[in-house]
Amino acid sequence: MDLQHLFTGVRKRIRSAPIVVFLAAVLAVVGVAHAAGAQIEDAALQPVEAMGKTLFAPQFSFKIRTIREYTNASGQPLTIFHEGNILVRRPGRFRADITGDDGRVSVAYDGKELALLGVEQKKYVTVAFAGDIEGTLQVAEQRLGFEFPLADFLVREPHKAFRSGVAFGTKVNDVSIGGVTCDHLLFMQPPGIELQLWVETGPRPVPRRLVVTYRSLPGEPQFIAEMNDWNFAATPTEADFTLQIPPGSQKLELPKEATQ
Repeated sequence: MDLQHLFTGVRKRIRSAPIVVFLAAVLAVVGVAHAAGAQIEDAALQPVEAMGKTLFAPQFSFKIRTIREYTNASGQPLTIFHEGNILVRRPGRFRADITGDDGRVSVAYDGKELALLGVEQKKYVTVAFAGDIEGTLQVAEQRLGFEFPLADFLVREPHKAFRSGVAFGTKVNDVSIGGVTCDHLLFMQPPGIELQLWVETGPRPVPRRLVVTYRSLPGEPQFIAEMNDWNFAATPTEADFTLQIPPGSQKLELPKEATQ
């Protein structure tokens, strides 16, 4: 079950990638607020803080469309597409059903067990764990070696998770996405990561678009995500967070090195 493209660590690579050329222009901006050593304008900080409060809701669902540029083993630049549905119930329930160029994958956490299913391959793996969504995502990385794209928006304090490692932030302008006004924000994460975030304005600020550019990598690849159809009136049941494993599916055992 190849989960490489779906679960390649967007957050990890954000933390690991020379200062971009545009940073010089950003540093010329005045009216900067200092937060934990970072220089982030109030106009950029406030939408992120408001977004964090919105995403702290007890339960919600939304849809995603993502594009990721990457280089294969032969050094060829390629692009892979995914779309899916995300369901969250705090503090300890989570589900994602994703369809992409590399197949269909379902991931669910019911408060006791994290399960991943390659739908077409009929292969799955489970990890026993009791904790919140943030802890589950950490265990998923440690035990299974993947990070979930957009995980920063699902953890307990999304605004703090998104700002982690950010050295500078500014508001670019106001734009319309699907007829809805959004703040277009730009953040720099040394060394060499550029984050653009579009946050919906109004009474319920949510992230609508994210673009991550890895300026220090060959070809400056990007990860692009669109988030829409946010529903804060969702009423998920326990059954929604339990995967239905198809008959005849093969259970994969965790590698020894992943269980130590």
